[in-house]
Amino acid sequence: MNGTTITLSRAKWPVVAVAKSSDLFHRPKKFPQTSRYDACRQKYSRAPISTPDPFLTSASEVIDVRTPAEFAEDHVPGALNLPVLDDQERVEVGTLYKEDVFAARKVGAALITANIACHLQDYFLEKPKDYSPLIYCWRGGPRSASLGIILAQIGFKVHVLEGGYRTYRQTVVRDLEELPGRFKFLMLSGKTGVGKTSILHKLQQQGEQVLDLEGAARHKGSILGLWAGETQPSQKAFESSLRSSLAQFSPSRPVWIESESSKVGLVQIPAHLFQQMRAAHRLELHVPMSWRIRQILRDYPHFTQDRVRLKELLGKLRKFHGARKLDYWFLLIDNSRWEELVESILTEHYDPAYSTSVKRNTEKGHNPTTLHVDSRTVIGLCEKYTAGRIAKISK
Repeated sequence: MNGTTITLSRAKWPVVAVAKSSDLFHRPKKFPQTSRYDACRQKYSRAPISTPDPFLTSASEVIDVRTPAEFAEDHVPGALNLPVLDDQERVEVGTLYKEDVFAARKVGAALITANIACHLQDYFLEKPKDYSPLIYCWRGGPRSASLGIILAQIGFKVHVLEGGYRTYRQTVVRDLEELPGRFKFLMLSGKTGVGKTSILHKLQQQGEQVLDLEGAARHKGSILGLWAGETQPSQKAFESSLRSSLAQFSPSRPVWIESESSKVGLVQIPAHLFQQMRAAHRLELHVPMSWRIRQILRDYPHFTQDRVRLKELLGKLRKFHGARKLDYWFLLIDNSRWEELVESILTEHYDPAYSTSVKRNTEKGHNPTTLHVDSRTVIGLCEKYTAGRIAKISK
């Protein structure tokens, strides 16, 4: 007031701590009931274990939950098909999915849970507590997850394959590029009827490593070669079978294989395997024509019983041999002159085709070991090679 300056002391205000943003959204205090619930959930809640290994050795078994049609085309060797959707149901859900995703999910869930309930009652009910399946579907999606979650909640230790069947298929393709190069192949060759397949089977029975191409293809590799009452597997299933066999072989021992063209019936031999076959040392068998005829009549009895089917198949050779030759063969069939028929087909068709195939599919500079033997010594000579003399011809 009269020019006097008044100094005011700073007031001491209480210090207020500023809360962190995370503190503003703190969890509510747990009550005893909540704690008991969490403990119960941790104790009883289980989930399937994801794995990238389609050949998980610790699994009790492998379960394929895809449709029967998908399973028939190809599957993990030894897998059991327990579809959570059948073929028709998958089509229905897939068609609806294009129109209304949410509706399709509801219908799919209803169908899947109903099918799983049947599998629980019919198959899983008797499984022991230590049962541990590996489950897969097409791509590791809802179908395998649905069954996996339910089995895991029951208390089983469940594995689900990451990526599903596609992961398995990628493994097969990769292994068929890598595995053939690890082995030394010995190729048993010879004209149709020398008994190559039966010899390989006997070698296999004696513990030799044999890759049975015709067995995997269910076909003898000729126009008459489809097995009686059989259909050939798909290309994928054929490759699965080859991969499964190769994976069991030891690289320290030779692998016997039969001489084949690049195709066995309708299926194609994988490129890397066929490349190794072309470079393999070849044992070429020569046996008397009379023995070849007997061998063929023994291996193809169904054709002498179904003359209409035999003529139908031989008719495919018309473009190579003309109508006159076909008429002659049909005459032999009508008169049951089977030995004459077989010898004529061998000399006119199969033997020239074999010579052409060998020249085309064998790398230059690879001369075969030729065995001129009769039926009594074929097996003995092959045994001799595998018993110790194989090293000389395989270097």
